[in-house]
Amino acid sequence: MARTIDYGNLMHRAMRGLIQSVLEDVAQNGLPGAHHFFITFDTTHPDVAIADWLRTRYPEEMTVVIQHWFENLTVTDDGFSVTLNFGNSPEPLVIPFDAVRTFVDPSVEFGLRFETHAEDEDDDEEEAEDEAEDDTPAKPHEAEIVSLDKFRK
Repeated sequence: MARTIDYGNLMHRAMRGLIQSVLEDVAQNGLPGAHHFFITFDTTHPDVAIADWLRTRYPEEMTVVIQHWFENLTVTDDGFSVTLNFGNSPEPLVIPFDAVRTFVDPSVEFGLRFETHAEDEDDDEEEAEDEAEDDTPAKPHEAEIVSLDKFRK
């Protein structure tokens, strides 16, 4: 089988590193100016830790806003934890970077979206088997910038 460069996974890793750097800076110095974040994540990810009532309310994905009221923002190489206010009830959340689907800072019209390819993973296995036969390269995972229109008010 021919060796290939997996640009999709390399781009995802770089984009997650960018999010990590931004959140580390905010954890140390607070949010500068009008910056704030909409972060959508996969609530079914095995390492996501959220309250049961939140998981029931958001069984597949959830978008949180880091803006006016947040505390205990801690960032690791694997993800971040933060306490957010839900109806005057502080709730801790643990979100691995692998669970993040979108990261948007509307104040500067910046956004990232991570494509999920759960159904493509089975296809990738089949393509890998086919590759052994015909040397067709596997389809790369996509990474793209998200449109901010859906976050505008």
